[in-house]
Amino acid sequence: MSENKNVILSENELPKPKSKAKEFIKKFLRRKTAVISFGVIIFLFLIAIFGKYIAPYNAAEADYANILQGPSAKHLFGTDEFGRDVFSRLVTGTRLSLSSALIATIIGTVFGVILGLIAGFYGGLIDGFIMRCCDVLFSFPDILLAIAVVAIIGPGMVNVMIAIAVFTVPSFARIVRSAVISVKGQTYVEVARSIGCSNGRILFVHIFPGTIQSLIVNFTMRIGTAILAASSLSFLGFGANVTEPDWGAMLSQGRNYLKTAPHIVLFPGLIIFVTVLAFNLLGDGLRDTLDPKMN
Repeated sequence: MSENKNVILSENELPKPKSKAKEFIKKFLRRKTAVISFGVIIFLFLIAIFGKYIAPYNAAEADYANILQGPSAKHLFGTDEFGRDVFSRLVTGTRLSLSSALIATIIGTVFGVILGLIAGFYGGLIDGFIMRCCDVLFSFPDILLAIAVVAIIGPGMVNVMIAIAVFTVPSFARIVRSAVISVKGQTYVEVARSIGCSNGRILFVHIFPGTIQSLIVNFTMRIGTAILAASSLSFLGFGANVTEPDWGAMLSQGRNYLKTAPHIVLFPGLIIFVTVLAFNLLGDGLRDTLDPKMN
């Protein structure tokens, strides 16, 4: 009886397994820079959702009595060459800038993941063909490839998103392919194959979950790259219409008044810098949190 009691006590004293979610949150909260970046990104998304309710003025409303006014209590970030409130245009344009980058990154991620899964799982000629196509895309700098795509299919925000998705695909394809090659030889995958699971089930149920950690980190950083690319294309005149409150388009318009009204360029440039930096720092924090070697 006493032996059984001792066994029960020793079992009760065994440490309970920790929740993976709680463990991740605990590790993530140690990285203060990533936490601050996450807060900045949440704040930006809230502005994107409620921007038109926050903006004190209509972003498209011209006020020719207050052209090129500097920052003041009435106009927090000053006015542009048409007297439009710069702060209101930045707030309203947050939705356009973030949504275009997010949609483009999602499209590129989906196609990249599918190609990476196919290349890594089947190998051989299929793998060689997909990877050589990715190498061709990798041989061009991202922004030059995007300019080439937009030059072929035409300007506009939809085409800008397609161009960004194109240079996003090879990055995800290569990451997923490497993860699939390292995972597909695991015992549980061999067991799934031996009991007659279809290739589709093995790919998406047994192999794909093993690639998610790498995808999360790359996806986060790629949003920052997409924002920078979309702003650059709009600055060059390939993206948003000059009348739309897009951050890149605002920079393009403001460059003509750099000496007389530098605030027109300063604030859009600053918001692009902070947003891209926040996504990159968050990606670094997620990578360090998810990598067991860093903990």
